[in-house]
Amino acid sequence: MSTPKPKPTPKPTPTRTPAKARKRPYLIGAAVLVAAGLLGMASYQVSTPDPRPTVDESGASAASNAAPDDARPELTKLARRDAKDPLAQGRADAPVVMIEYADFKCSYCGKFARDTEPELVKKYVDNGILRIEWRNFPIFGAESEAAARGAWAAGQQGRFWQFHAAAYARGAKEKGFGADRLKELAKEAGVPDTVRFAADLDGDAAKAAVKKDQDEAYALGASSTPSFLINGTPLAGAQPLDSFARIIDDAAARTAKK
Repeated sequence: MSTPKPKPTPKPTPTRTPAKARKRPYLIGAAVLVAAGLLGMASYQVSTPDPRPTVDESGASAASNAAPDDARPELTKLARRDAKDPLAQGRADAPVVMIEYADFKCSYCGKFARDTEPELVKKYVDNGILRIEWRNFPIFGAESEAAARGAWAAGQQGRFWQFHAAAYARGAKEKGFGADRLKELAKEAGVPDTVRFAADLDGDAAKAAVKKDQDEAYALGASSTPSFLINGTPLAGAQPLDSFARIIDDAAARTAKK
């Protein structure tokens, strides 16, 4: 009896990397990327990512494992500290910088903006301890991208934070971020030149600025919104005020010892 020849094992089909992922630039050094994995881990622990190449929101009720000891000094280099940055508030030389990666269509980003951020501003920004730097991280499609560009355009006329407040007002997200709605938000925000706003919104500079912020978040491994870096310590989700205060207080104390 002859033994049948075994069939050759088929070669595995190579996995294709999504085009968007292939185009992501590595904006920070290898050492920083390794440390930045903590932000991705923190985000993952707050919300399980969709298996598709999209990013989920993170919930306020979930606990974050971020702690002051998670600080990675390498990540403090991502703070831009540009005194003329219209998408930032607080002293450029503040001892603590909180970078916020967020999307205007993210419900939990809105919750943070309404409930927690104003308290942080009163307690820390107004006292010169904290600087908040916003990064546009649009992850929920075309309207997210448009809202991000609209916020940037409002910032060119000194009205970013007013636009931010209008876009995150209760019920604002449900109205969408189409072209007409963005114009309404600009008026609500007190943008003085709406013609310029419309031109800036669709201009190459807005697209480049949003992409720069978005690429930075992707390079960090962020997998949810909102995500934060507080002097290099990752924090994911619309956490309670105490979670932010604990890390800010520790970061300020460490800076004072230097």
